[in-house]
Amino acid sequence: MMLCKAKHSVVSSFPRLIMRNTTPTDAIAFVQWLRSVAPYIHAFRGRTFVIAFGGEVVSDGGFIALTHDFNLLHSLGIRLVLVHGARLQIEERLKALDHASRYVKGLRVTDNTALQCAKEAVGRIRVEIEALLSTGLPDSPMAGAQIRVASGNFVIARPMGVIEGVDLQHTGEVRKIDAAAIQKRLGEGEIALLSPLGYSPTGEIFNLALEDVATSAATALCADKLIFLTEEDGVTDASGRLLKELTVPEAEKLLSKQTRLSGDARLYLPRAVHACREGVARAHLLSRHVDGALLLELFTHEGIGSMVAPAALQKLRQAQIEDAGGILALIEPLENEGMLVRRPRELLEMEMSRFSLIEHDGVIVGCAALYPFPRDNAGELACLVVHENYRKRSYGDALLKCIEKQAVDAGMRRLFVLTTRAAHWFIERGFKEGTIEQLPEQKQLLYNYQRRSKVLVRRL
Repeated sequence: MMLCKAKHSVVSSFPRLIMRNTTPTDAIAFVQWLRSVAPYIHAFRGRTFVIAFGGEVVSDGGFIALTHDFNLLHSLGIRLVLVHGARLQIEERLKALDHASRYVKGLRVTDNTALQCAKEAVGRIRVEIEALLSTGLPDSPMAGAQIRVASGNFVIARPMGVIEGVDLQHTGEVRKIDAAAIQKRLGEGEIALLSPLGYSPTGEIFNLALEDVATSAATALCADKLIFLTEEDGVTDASGRLLKELTVPEAEKLLSKQTRLSGDARLYLPRAVHACREGVARAHLLSRHVDGALLLELFTHEGIGSMVAPAALQKLRQAQIEDAGGILALIEPLENEGMLVRRPRELLEMEMSRFSLIEHDGVIVGCAALYPFPRDNAGELACLVVHENYRKRSYGDALLKCIEKQAVDAGMRRLFVLTTRAAHWFIERGFKEGTIEQLPEQKQLLYNYQRRSKVLVRRL
């Protein structure tokens, strides 16, 4: 009885610790944020994420905060495969021995001394990672975590061989990932930890590239996400602007151009493209230097890094009955402000066939409806809404064109809209201000004189 009570006190005290000094405004913002991440939590539960990071994350102390984020993801039911690097630690060991490093096309020539340094570095890093993931101090993000880490000979390797006349010796490449063994550990609720060392059937050890191990693991496991924590914010264009979303063709085009991509982009972007080509749903490049970068990338609309996807993330389609909740969440803030007439869920579900919507990465971010008035050869454009985070992406124009096409296909000759706040937006797109008398007779009877909505009409 005492044990159960103590365990409960540890779990429940931490949220109170976080909220102790917050203002009512902070509390409201926290509640709104927590509600906003619910769709992501549902979508990510049971999914497999492969997360790769260099040895620098462990050496400079950044892994402590990262451990807290791993714990949170793990507690949400996300199956984690962590892949760590050791380049920095190997270099430090070689320098201490006054042993020169040799590279061929960016690959280390791993002689006997370098291999010994690699084994020592990887062993030390792995122990440190396992120790940090084992912590469970009260009143901390790790309270009650009880994470179990699985590491072992999951990576089967082969020698890289000779490149440009140079024998890379103990430098290898991934031959196979024991996906079944990893899946078994993940199914038992453990976190899998992969090191940049691989083993051959003859018992040899090979030094591998972090990005090779991570990409091979992600493809073998059919992971939902491959995430690289890099030294930079992500992929930038020639002007230095962060490219937050790239399709595989766009990324390939960028790589084919003689643009000045950063070193990390040149290293990781081809791996991201390859992973997406092989069935990984999404690949991300984001900065390891931003505290909470992993959470910001995964649980916010905009993210903070660069994401690569096989195809465009936005999808325009007709609404289905199961979309009612997503549409209500989208239009509710505008209903509360009085910009839209409130629609009960029952009414919305009855009218769902009238709605078209835009999804972004599986989340509804825009909608619009068309109500026909056959006797007048007219249609009403209603409930045109785009989430505030996506209003600079021309999603509103895409929805407008979609509704216009539906109206034309149905033989309508004019389209009208009633609005209290967005008249100029519609006028800029060819609508003209009209009068109540220009509305279909049925709509005139329903006109709300208290709202005094402006009537805007467009010939089709």
